Amino acid sequence: MRLVSLLPAATDIVAELGLLPDLVGRTHECDWPPGEIEHVPVVTDSEIDQNRMGSREISDAVGGATHGGSSLYILDTARLAALRPDVVLTQDLCEVCAVSYQRVSDAVRVLHGAVRVLSLEPRTLPEVLSTIGRVGTELGVPAAAENLVARLRTRLADVRRSVADRPRPRVATIEWLDPIWPAGHWVPDQIEAAGGTPLLAGSGEHTRPLDWSAVLAARPEVLLLLPCGFPPERTLAELHLLTERPGWADLPAVRAGRVWVLDGPAHYNRPGPRVVRGVEILAHVLHDLPTDVRPTEARRLTSTDHAHRTV
Repeated sequence: MRLVSLLPAATDIVAELGLLPDLVGRTHECDWPPGEIEHVPVVTDSEIDQNRMGSREISDAVGGATHGGSSLYILDTARLAALRPDVVLTQDLCEVCAVSYQRVSDAVRVLHGAVRVLSLEPRTLPEVLSTIGRVGTELGVPAAAENLVARLRTRLADVRRSVADRPRPRVATIEWLDPIWPAGHWVPDQIEAAGGTPLLAGSGEHTRPLDWSAVLAARPEVLLLLPCGFPPERTLAELHLLTERPGWADLPAVRAGRVWVLDGPAHYNRPGPRVVRGVEILAHVLHDLPTDVRPTEARRLTSTDHAHRTV
């Protein structure tokens, strides 16, 4: 079987199911597992250079007249055809976060042979787990998927048990810095599973930008920063977009020193198996549980980090 993944979360699932040898194509953002994915041909690119643009510029490009909120990703249809896929994994949940489903469908229609398109659209944490099971069944490895999901459910149950009797802090999660965009979909479920009370968005919610006043009014006791597609060092470089806003220093989370930068792409932005690791990290962040969380996975802001930074 020849697989092409047009969604980083799908690539994560393929890897966990032991199907990387069948993966013949991927996106330019598929970066896990490191050391095992780099040789797979890339069939997408971005229409904008995010490394040269700030959060506001990227947001304007996504929602402005140029793109109108459509996908920012280019699909190399010639390379896709040359790879002769049997199955293409994609999504229809967010037109910005990946190649649009319609574009993929149009490309597949002109390919020779029967090509299946699997669209993954989980919105909640339970749906992420059920999607893993569905992918395993569709790709002919249902037992591997069942075992993987069972292990993930056990890990989630362990976290829930460890935080069951602890106070549940009020948690605000920011998925984009300018404009302010709260994290929805499965992230509120992750917070709940880790023993927190999610603010600004509910389970499964497809969010929209918020005015900064909404964050101030929510008075979060913990503030999590995990911008979509940004590694922690990029988030730290744009931290001034928050720290220079009026009222920042008066937020309960800031006053208590409970502002954290997390690795969004690894554990929160992508609906794949690693969201469970995200829950384990959150249990450490919210309740200081002794775990093997690495500094690259969760970093508490210090007074030095609050100093002015620019990209």
